[in-house]
Amino acid sequence: MYHSIRVPAILLCAFALTHCGGGEKPAETVRTGPVVSADLVNGATISGKVAFTGTAPAPKPIDMSANPQCERTHKDHPVTAEDIVVNPNHTLRNVFVWIKSGLPALNWAVPSTPATIDQKFCMYHPHVLGVMVGQNVAISNDDPVNHNIHPVPQVNEEWNDVQSPGDPPQMRSFAKQEIMVPIKCNVHPWMRAYVGVVSHPFFAVTGDDGSFTIKGMPPGTYTVQAWHEKLGTQEVQVTVGAKESKAVDFSYKE
Repeated sequence: MYHSIRVPAILLCAFALTHCGGGEKPAETVRTGPVVSADLVNGATISGKVAFTGTAPAPKPIDMSANPQCERTHKDHPVTAEDIVVNPNHTLRNVFVWIKSGLPALNWAVPSTPATIDQKFCMYHPHVLGVMVGQNVAISNDDPVNHNIHPVPQVNEEWNDVQSPGDPPQMRSFAKQEIMVPIKCNVHPWMRAYVGVVSHPFFAVTGDDGSFTIKGMPPGTYTVQAWHEKLGTQEVQVTVGAKESKAVDFSYKE
């Protein structure tokens, strides 16, 4: 029996304010009711791979010559663009996969551990990241140069903060669900990252084998969406029962 969702039917109250003027912050999502975690014992699992068909595009070198300090950090670390990264097994890296719809509107527990974004070798690491609404994101600068962290969201608050070498990590969070939030550095135009902000914990990012796993969902029928910054989105519908595992695969080509 799936015990984690035996709670009152109305568990989530979201209050949003629509602002017409400039400079106002979006209203934060307000949750009520018992806090519910993913049920890793009785919950369902969706896993799969994101394939790339056809000829993989050649990696595109990034020219950092306009900033000699950044260029020197890559003397022994050649760097290429991360917009399309095809793994040796013909899968795609940096694909954000999440449960787009079908989940009950519960007060899902927000991780107490911050997600991390590191600026190293004048690049953002990771290139694609998933976080929950309200989860802290610790942003660090390991480079010998100034950076500025500039998210460009559509529904969340925009900010643009300078971070100097040796500064402590900046702690930020996002108040609303948004797929995806681009992050750029105005000083170094090649620096780009993307953050998927989700109201629940059921998301993943593909790595160097193109795979993903999402665990702990209640039984139900779900729309699973894959997002790629250059190749767009794809969706698959899947129905899973308690303790059931199902494979969901995606395939892209340029």
